[in-house]
Amino acid sequence: MEVDYSAIKVVGFDADDTLWVNETYFRDAEEQFASLLDGFETKNKIDQELFKMEMKNLELYGYGIKGFMLSMVESALDISNNTVSQATITKLLNLGKKMISHPVELLEGVNEVLEMLSDRYRLIVLTKGDLLDQERKIERSGLSKYFHHVEVLSDKKEENYLNLLDHLEINVSEFLMIGNSLKSDVLPLINIGAQAVHVPFHTTWQHEEVAIEDEDVKYLKINRLTDILKYL
Repeated sequence: MEVDYSAIKVVGFDADDTLWVNETYFRDAEEQFASLLDGFETKNKIDQELFKMEMKNLELYGYGIKGFMLSMVESALDISNNTVSQATITKLLNLGKKMISHPVELLEGVNEVLEMLSDRYRLIVLTKGDLLDQERKIERSGLSKYFHHVEVLSDKKEENYLNLLDHLEINVSEFLMIGNSLKSDVLPLINIGAQAVHVPFHTTWQHEEVAIEDEDVKYLKINRLTDILKYL
């Protein structure tokens, strides 16, 4: 695909699974959750019930590990008909705490890309999740020096992007977003007249999966983050 980024002045980056590993830890936690409850239901059923609980609670808790922890506890109570042991609940809470305290694992080439682009563009982070957790990861990552602004959004819909770009006085036509989610990082930007780059991660949360039916939707897809240096 031919792209023209000559008008771009600001580049936005998603954080989880674009700058650092995230979804892998959720998948590992789901496996442990299923193992802890395997005396009550099949793994497939347990997986389904946990996802349903996450979707039910999303509007209340938002995105992030803390909401996931609460959904695990509530789902465990439901699946076990309120007979799950206190010890198992404690293990679920500790599982979530372990996720929160996990070291930040940067994806390949992140420092190289940010170092190169920070000299030519204004860089910002636009991410979803728990504010405290995301701020903590930004600090632990050592990447904050590259960014002019970090924003933790409640959601990544067209309205969220438009409001933020307006607040930061960024012209939509001068903005490029880079992320791993078509649903959150690409399609909303294309719809508001900005540009977007898709960098797939090997694991995608079910809630973020989306099929592209419109062949006229134009965005750049790259295999790894460092490939963006060929275009910017």
